[in-house]
Amino acid sequence: MACSTSSSLVSRMFIMSTLLVAALAGNFFQDFDITWGDGRGKILNNGQLLTLSLDKASGSGFQSKKEYLFGKIDMQLKLVPGNSAGTVTAYYLSSQGPTHDEIDFEFLGNLSGDPYILHTNVFSQGKGNREQQFYLWFDPTADFHTYSILWNPQRIIFSVDGTPIREFKNSESLGVPFPKNQPMRIYSSLWNADDWATRGGLVKTDWTHAPFTASYRNFASASKNSGWFSQQLDSTSQGRMKWVQKNYMIYNYCADSKRFPQGLPQECATTNL
Repeated sequence: MACSTSSSLVSRMFIMSTLLVAALAGNFFQDFDITWGDGRGKILNNGQLLTLSLDKASGSGFQSKKEYLFGKIDMQLKLVPGNSAGTVTAYYLSSQGPTHDEIDFEFLGNLSGDPYILHTNVFSQGKGNREQQFYLWFDPTADFHTYSILWNPQRIIFSVDGTPIREFKNSESLGVPFPKNQPMRIYSSLWNADDWATRGGLVKTDWTHAPFTASYRNFASASKNSGWFSQQLDSTSQGRMKWVQKNYMIYNYCADSKRFPQGLPQECATTNL
């Protein structure tokens, strides 16, 4: 009898600790709303997995319940496998209105065997045109990888699996607006953009491969006392970022003099790549 009672107590303690860990880990039911897609977006596994799907009729999307004014945001994504040409999986922070701020990850689909293009951009006061594009050094469809945005008053850092790929510094001293006053929500969507997404729109979506599905897990947002509010890149992180930019960057607006014949944007004159 005593043994049975003890075993029951241990079982209850295990269940309680499991529930506590799950609560601390975050939950898509608690943190996000599926906002469009007529059932094509799904929250699964007791809130631990979210999937978005795209077919010929519609894509799908979700947004965070909370707004963030600065933040350290992590999300693991597994992108659409196989022939994903024409599709875009967007994962970004954005405010609303004509002078909105926005921090973008966009994953441009590919033909089977070709690399995905990771497209990044920063909008401030409604103005973007700050694109940088990269190939990834792994297959983003084979497993989950962590895509992070660190946004504090001094800088925005884009990272992949902990490796920084881009830093956008606060250059207000040069007259360049910086996102700092408008709270932003987290958004993600999977949609058809075959008019431009793959080779400038030359490759169209092959609907025989539909539905296309992207998966999300392990969302985390850090509190200010974790140090990110004043975080900057140390020399090791700067070296890793330079390695990525040297080997995997395929477009940088700060190197596109044809696009800016009157001169490159002011922030390009600094080390703000």
